[in-house]
Amino acid sequence: MNKLIEKYNVAAPRYTSYPTVPYWDNNLNEEKWINHIKNAFIKHNEKGISLYIHLPYCESLCTYCACNTRITVNHKVELPYIETLLKEWQLYLVQFPNKPLIKEIHLGGGTPTFFSSENLSYLLKSILSTVDVCSKPDFSFEGHPSNTKKEHLQALYNLGFKRVSFGIQDFDEKVQDTINRYQSFEEVEKVMDDAREIGYTSINVDLVYGLPYQTINSIKNTITKIISLHPERIAFYSYAHVPWLKPGQRKYEEKDLPTNTYKRNLYEAGKELFINAGYSDIGMDHFALKNDALFTAFNNGSLHRNFMGYTTNTTKLLIGLGCSSISDSWDAFAQNIKSVEEYQKSVEQGHFPIFKGHSLSEEDLAIRQHILNLMCKHQTFIDSNYTDVKDKFIEFIKDDLLEVIDNKIQIKEAGKPFLRNICLAFDKQYWKNVPKENTFSTTA
Repeated sequence: MNKLIEKYNVAAPRYTSYPTVPYWDNNLNEEKWINHIKNAFIKHNEKGISLYIHLPYCESLCTYCACNTRITVNHKVELPYIETLLKEWQLYLVQFPNKPLIKEIHLGGGTPTFFSSENLSYLLKSILSTVDVCSKPDFSFEGHPSNTKKEHLQALYNLGFKRVSFGIQDFDEKVQDTINRYQSFEEVEKVMDDAREIGYTSINVDLVYGLPYQTINSIKNTITKIISLHPERIAFYSYAHVPWLKPGQRKYEEKDLPTNTYKRNLYEAGKELFINAGYSDIGMDHFALKNDALFTAFNNGSLHRNFMGYTTNTTKLLIGLGCSSISDSWDAFAQNIKSVEEYQKSVEQGHFPIFKGHSLSEEDLAIRQHILNLMCKHQTFIDSNYTDVKDKFIEFIKDDLLEVIDNKIQIKEAGKPFLRNICLAFDKQYWKNVPKENTFSTTA
């Protein structure tokens, strides 16, 4: 395994989209985007659409974090930001011929629970008053264990939220101090107990391996504590060291991080604990209990992946609201302006606050589907147009990571840790312009 880790440890995308953001050609202006969303709405609204709302504020900077955040302790920013979100939503509503049918809502950040329960309720009630909701919606939010109050949980539950994700990362005090992310086991236990008492049916916990000063013993200790709380889902993410993009990561040095081989050993130690505790390996970094909808979706072939990660909902229109959020009309992507002030200014002027986008070609759409198949089903079927891809698979076959039978590509169990590498074989945009250093995190 260690030789394979060294062999395949290259910079590669995480494939929440294809093409990945660095390869978008910006062939999308506001008028084209409006046409894309109108057409997507007509095609897909009857099956339900997804809504992602980016809430960027945090009271302190977690130095490991690569998300788009705004650090402040001034909570007066909440209402003005919410008003901008609602105005942006109105821009979309004007373009839709009838009421949107909402299947999925996710609040991401930043720290959504930076906002008061009253303000979150105001935001969501305002949006929900303009839409219809599917009979079995999937509403979820991300919460910081240290500031998610019972009032947050109850207010969102009252609006249909049944799933919550708590960012834990690590319980080790030295690691927490280095990454500036603090929460005790007792805080986590209480907030999870509160969620279950209220009626939440699925709790996810985010953990990260590869953080500075992590050891096999420390990560086993963290995971053992988490397993004792029985979250339905666990996301075990690989730390992405990108200090050229996120200067906060310069608080520590390369020498403080585990080597590639040791990092993989951290993952394998964690995975063994998850499997022994009854969790199933769903896909890249994700584990779920057999009574959770994520496992069911993986088992019946309906698992999907988009900018929100793995999801049980294969919606083909995803509207992203808020600074830096990304929308997906299936045949086009559009990303909002990252700066809060510039985002607000654009919306106030009555414009879709887009600064970057991509209209997918027929070839893009075909490759996107192959990568989705590999990410969610660990297999795909190819035709004669992919002879160059088959050539790239030779090394994977030699290393017993996948098999090719006629036109079927099947990833083996040993190949799962190298999922990003295998998807890379299909990525024509990547190979047309192989990135210089400092574009993607490495796969190890």
